[in-house]
Parts: sequence; structure tokens; C-alpha cells
Amino acid sequence: MPATLEVKCTDGDCELDMFEMHYTYDMPDDVGVNDFQCPYCAGTDCLEAIEL
Repeated sequence: MPATLEVKCTDGDCELDMFEMHYTYDMPDDVGVNDFQCPYCAGTDCLEAIEL
């Protein structure tokens, strides 16, 4: 099963609560939350992985 990553935006001005990314099998193993930007506010240093 491909990896799933749940992410939240910690920017206080951003309206996005959380989102989930579904990877394909071709995604490199070292890809993480720091490689993406918030789809709402476009911030890059405000994303944080949600650990369940």
C-alpha cells in the first residue's frame, strides 16, 4: 500500500485545518512534509505531519 501522510498547517492566518496526501509507489522514500507547500496559503515552513 502506498504511503499516506496527514498534514496540518500551523500558520495562524491560514484557514486550512488539515489535508491528506496519498503517494504512489514511485515516490522516493526520503520525501516528507518539508517537500510540499500548503495548498491554501502556499506556506512552506508552516506544514507539520500529524502523527497518530
